[in-house]
Amino acid sequence: CCLLFILALLGYFAVGILAWSQGDPRKVIYPTDSRGQFCGQAGTPLEKKPLLFYFNIMKCASPLVLLEFQCPTTQICVEKCPDRFLTLVKAKLKNEDMQYYTQFCKEELDPTLGFYQPNSVIYLFVFVCVVTRRCLPALETLKGGVVVIGNETTFTSGNTSLNATDLLEASKKSNIAMEARQVAMRIFEDYTESWHWILLGLVAAMLLSLIFIVLLRLLAGVMVWVMIIMVILVVGYGIGHCYVQYASLQGQAGADVTIKDLGLQTDFSIYLQIQQTWLAFMIILSIVELVILLLLIFLRKRLLIAIALIKEASRAVGHVMSSLFYPLLTFALVCLVIAYWAITAVFLSTSNEPVYKVFNTSECEYSRDTCNPETFNTSNISAQCPDAECLFAFYGGETYYHKYLIVLQFYNLFLFFWCVNFVTALGQVTLAGAFASYYWALKKTDDIPAFPICSSLGRALRYHTGSLAFGSLILSVVQVIRVVLEYVEQKLKGAENSFSRFLLSCLKCCFWCLEKCIRFLNRNAYIMISIYGKNFCTSAKDAFFLLMRNILRVAVLDKVTDFLLFLGKLLIVGIVGIGSFFFFSGKIKAVEQAAPTLNYYWVPILTLVFGTYLIAHGFFSVYAMCVDTLFLCFCECFYLFWQRNHTAGRTHKHMHTHTYTHTHTHIHTHSLQERNHLSLQDA
Repeated sequence: CCLLFILALLGYFAVGILAWSQGDPRKVIYPTDSRGQFCGQAGTPLEKKPLLFYFNIMKCASPLVLLEFQCPTTQICVEKCPDRFLTLVKAKLKNEDMQYYTQFCKEELDPTLGFYQPNSVIYLFVFVCVVTRRCLPALETLKGGVVVIGNETTFTSGNTSLNATDLLEASKKSNIAMEARQVAMRIFEDYTESWHWILLGLVAAMLLSLIFIVLLRLLAGVMVWVMIIMVILVVGYGIGHCYVQYASLQGQAGADVTIKDLGLQTDFSIYLQIQQTWLAFMIILSIVELVILLLLIFLRKRLLIAIALIKEASRAVGHVMSSLFYPLLTFALVCLVIAYWAITAVFLSTSNEPVYKVFNTSECEYSRDTCNPETFNTSNISAQCPDAECLFAFYGGETYYHKYLIVLQFYNLFLFFWCVNFVTALGQVTLAGAFASYYWALKKTDDIPAFPICSSLGRALRYHTGSLAFGSLILSVVQVIRVVLEYVEQKLKGAENSFSRFLLSCLKCCFWCLEKCIRFLNRNAYIMISIYGKNFCTSAKDAFFLLMRNILRVAVLDKVTDFLLFLGKLLIVGIVGIGSFFFFSGKIKAVEQAAPTLNYYWVPILTLVFGTYLIAHGFFSVYAMCVDTLFLCFCECFYLFWQRNHTAGRTHKHMHTHTYTHTHTHIHTHSLQERNHLSLQDA
């Protein structure tokens, strides 16, 4: 499997090189006119014309826009959008208006001769330049839902009457993502204003996580109880704050509007001005608080055992302090894989060639056929369909490369999953090997390698690359199947077949459960690999039967420990989240002037919360891997002790006693009560 993984990587690099040689990311950045030219691209004749203008915006209301992502009307690049309403009939009355009107004509059109040529009549309105670099009518909605441009609702050009409401529909279809782009631009502006504060907050989160880990190393028992109490208090404070905000909005005008009636708003601060939002937050936090309390009540007898295991893990981390910084390497490798996948995907998606099609207003047998703009005027199509034009439609191609482009995208996605899972597996084996060397060392200071992380990483790369590749391959196949099921679900959204939707939901659920089981089994298989150095299949089998023999310990003790570590991550995220909320919302008077002015103050808050969770997860994942490794080592050691006791009998009593003592010196603490919990209750 190692050789297969290397060949797959070489193929991945070949796909990347091919995509980079064929792709053109400018197709994503710049709008494209009817000839497929990029508006505003530096070094081209259209460099000073960054905006896209539609000749007849009404044509954008056609369903064809949703099918081919291109309006069936002439589009040109312009320097600025029109700032007045003007038609051809009105423009002919004044030379000044005529000169202004000709700015928005096609370059090859003679203004004195051909204004009535097909598809050459333009309707100029009061336009607004949006962040999507397209000129769309400056529409407004008055009370009662009346749509106007300026103060006008209808416009007449010759015998044609245009309605502002129709223009609104056309504008929406001409740029479906306009509102999303506006929100994205505001979010980008917020990041430019607050990025240094976000970095400062992430550094503070890293220091807080490191301090917490050090305190957990020194005062494991005390810190666990402090962590539990602090989490309960932090969530309780959130519930109280939501109630105060809910009560303060009582009786205010407009505060009783529901989120459903409000709909989607680009200004998300509006949602914080209605009661239902704070009521929803309060209910969610109350449920979280209740779940935490119930778990603590029902698992109170196992908390002491879990605390003892965390104490032993703290000692192991203390002997292998470099393990705390290993997640940085994993994070860097994962970022590298994500960047390579994203860049390759963009270049693959933009490696198509411009495709031109016949667009017409009257009936024509060649409608929507592929055409060549250079020879179109001399072809039979223009003779049979005088009003037809050969316009840019979309990007595609007829070569073998373009036909199998979807296969290359699928290969890119599959290798992305495989590489990410391999990097994760490498990190798990490395940490497990370092902590296993701690567990099986009789004299900690002498038997542990000088650089346990480096030694474990070297062993993993030298001897276990094939096993890691095979384990990550199995997981990647399941993940790709889940992606395919999601894609099929999107395609069948409008289907009326209830049985197919039910079957698809069942498949999604089954493969989700299968992925979770494979992740859990792989993790324990990697620990067995780090202990014995066997291949993946043998290690997975040994880990499975070992877990089955200790199913109650796994279900209770190991998961209780994971729950306590999760509370630690939740506490750090809560502290940073609350602090950032008070800072960016301007509620701290001492630093009110230092806080940046933002469109959405929740943007840096959510970024800090998400980043803090990743940082805390990186530190606590070391603890979690340490706990899992020590726990599996204990189960294996206990099984060996039991096996020798039943096979060798009394003749090996001395060896039995030594193994028993060695096992419990790694698991229990110095407290007799904790030792009794481990040896009697748990065993």
